[in-house]
Amino acid sequence: MKIALLTLAGLVLAPLAGGLLAGVDRKVTAWLQSRKGPPIIQPFYDLIKLFAKEKLAVNPWQVLCAWVYLMAAVFSVVLFFNQADLLLLFFVQAVGAVFLVMGALSVPSPYSQVGAQRELLQVLTYEPLLMLVFVGIYQVTGSFRISSVLDHPRPLLLELPLLYLVLTYALTIKLRKSPFDFSTSHHAHQELVRGVLTEYSGPFLGLVELAHWYETVLILGLCALFWATSVPGMAILLGATYFLELLVDNTMARMTWRWMLRYVWTVGLVLAFTNLLWLHL
Repeated sequence: MKIALLTLAGLVLAPLAGGLLAGVDRKVTAWLQSRKGPPIIQPFYDLIKLFAKEKLAVNPWQVLCAWVYLMAAVFSVVLFFNQADLLLLFFVQAVGAVFLVMGALSVPSPYSQVGAQRELLQVLTYEPLLMLVFVGIYQVTGSFRISSVLDHPRPLLLELPLLYLVLTYALTIKLRKSPFDFSTSHHAHQELVRGVLTEYSGPFLGLVELAHWYETVLILGLCALFWATSVPGMAILLGATYFLELLVDNTMARMTWRWMLRYVWTVGLVLAFTNLLWLHL
């Protein structure tokens, strides 16, 4: 019964929270740009509109990839809510990211092809960082299971402050925020052609957007683990982190993939190994 309830919570609450976060994102972005902005529930209207449109796809493989991307995101969130193994969660979400790229590569559009290649570079950038974050959690708790993190008596942030910064790099890339939004743009005012999502439309684009909401909740959930000992502390940490993400998104220019690889791997890996060495010593 407990597993069923946690699974149901992950299936239902995650897209609701993800949609509301997308609405807050638009509202805060509009505020930072001196605009009124759409209502917070506008993303739900947009998603309903996408699912109401005609089903058009370039080929069946593109449709399959959209569904696998969504299922991987849903399964990752369900694993998280059931306090499963972080390594299993890592590989499941990686499968979804690869299928999103494969769907974009399956069409002849040059914009989609370029977007897919850039998305693959982003995956190559943040996946090692996520693995190092999970290794740090293992060193502190002695387990990769989320339940062990929740049972830990002290906030992980006190022992893994640099790895939390590393996790925010992965969060920025997964949310497709500036300066790492070159595979596809999160905001419509930034791009006319949406890179890896160029050839997705109607219900299939809706599947991808829904999967993105699940992924947003998943990454923020991983951030919440760093202060799992207190609900107020967790809320403050997540609120501050997400606001800083929006602030960076609206104040930073888009960079190149070469800059991303050089900067994230240099700074991210140095921070990660410094924190891991500090724990070992």
